[in-house]
Amino acid sequence: VQLQASGGGLVQAGDSLRLSCTASGHTLSAYAVAWFRQAPGKEREYVAGIHWDGRNPYYADNAKNLVYLQMNSLKPEDTAVYYCAATNIIRAGISWYDQIQYVFWGQGTQVTVSS
Repeated sequence: VQLQASGGGLVQAGDSLRLSCTASGHTLSAYAVAWFRQAPGKEREYVAGIHWDGRNPYYADNAKNLVYLQMNSLKPEDTAVYYCAATNIIRAGISWYDQIQYVFWGQGTQVTVSS
């Protein structure tokens, strides 16, 4: 599964940004999908998971085979490379917040928030 994240860029503190993630040739709703980010010098960290029932604000569009990460009131500390990740293999005993739960990763999209 090839994931592709997009929508990053340079914004100012307080701005909003919406990232998108799609998969080539695969239906994202068949996978558990999450967003992670990695800031310079820091470990990759969980940002949000996608609930295909629409429960959370980081919503998905099944028809377009896209998942989104809506980020509001951005801060300089939100500066990072943002990745979408997916898996169709549930690894027992591993948290959904743990990156090793996810098998497929996109290339990441850079988000830079200036103060």
